[in-house]
Amino acid sequence: MIQNNKSDDKDHSQNENLEEYLDLDIRSAVSKETAEIANNKFLSRGLNSTPSNEDAHCKEYSYRCCKLSSCEWITQIEISTDYVEFPAVEVRFKNSHKDYYLIPNEGVFKVGDIVAVESSPGHDIGIISATGISVKNQLKRKNIKLTDITKSVYRLARTQDIEKWIKSVNLEHATMLASRYIAWDLNLAMKVNDVEYQGDGSKAVFYYSAEDRVDFRELIKILAEQFKIRIEMRQIGVRQEAARLGGIGTCGRELCCSSWLVNFQSVSTFTARTQQLSLNPQKLAGMCGKLKCCLNFEQSTYLEELKDFPQSNIQLKTKKGKAYYNKIDIFKKIVWYSYAHDNSTMLAIPLDKVNEIIALNAKGKYPETLEEFSIVNQTKENEISYSLEELKNIEDK
Repeated sequence: MIQNNKSDDKDHSQNENLEEYLDLDIRSAVSKETAEIANNKFLSRGLNSTPSNEDAHCKEYSYRCCKLSSCEWITQIEISTDYVEFPAVEVRFKNSHKDYYLIPNEGVFKVGDIVAVESSPGHDIGIISATGISVKNQLKRKNIKLTDITKSVYRLARTQDIEKWIKSVNLEHATMLASRYIAWDLNLAMKVNDVEYQGDGSKAVFYYSAEDRVDFRELIKILAEQFKIRIEMRQIGVRQEAARLGGIGTCGRELCCSSWLVNFQSVSTFTARTQQLSLNPQKLAGMCGKLKCCLNFEQSTYLEELKDFPQSNIQLKTKKGKAYYNKIDIFKKIVWYSYAHDNSTMLAIPLDKVNEIIALNAKGKYPETLEEFSIVNQTKENEISYSLEELKNIEDK
């Protein structure tokens, strides 16, 4: 015989029964992979561990573990050496910072080589991420001519170069935190997001975000005096900030801006309206707080499909009464209409039937009702309306 144990259940909705749960720690333990990523300061430069200072060719380099990575597929196939050779290489620095440099006539340079490159002042240390035909194709795609490249690769990095580079990289996180505290003490309305040291340790670039112009002259003096280096301040937008910091989007995948997206295109609420999306700022905004970049990816397809749909101001006329447009489903090719005298119920009518009714109305003919054409009848839900100011806050200016 099965006994009913409902009477034995505790009522956890009462305050006295919740006290035992208040001190519970529901945080999950830090995984081994998370700890390794946090401790690897060279991950943002494409290395799965700290490089060795004894070899200029970095075996730790992996195109899969850095932002805006490029796979050197040409090295994995057998091809003529003449086809592979090209007088310029792509050099990776921190995060999405990559640039193109001319290589000297003497010496062989491969992907993964740590090299000293021309900078101002001094020299910088980077890792070759692409060579040969891959660089040629990249320059062609970006409309960059070979004659536009003015900087050069000096040489393969020496032991002392790599040692100084490792020391500088290890200082970046502490320098970023210290600069934040100094900015707060000076009451500056800015946030230092990242710090990138030059390979020779003589200069550091501070990336910051701010809503308005910031007078950081006093900040530069303090930073230069404290760290004994040249200071360069670069303001970035909220989209660039998200790209540098990285993260996981609502789709469950790595942010497009931190994995492959290079050029940011303006996104407006018109895009969301075209795709029949609810104008909910919480759902439309990405990690950066602005409209999701992926709204633009399918916009051209939606605009092409919408050409087959009737205008929203066209009414369907029947003997039962006029019907007004409510919404559409582009993929199922369905249009929802509701009667003027009863807007609480929406009728889902296939697109071909809608066009048929419009053609009949143009000839002065009116069908009995829309129900004979509809495939689904549903109650109209009251949509939550959001203020125009809320939508403007997430739209690109």
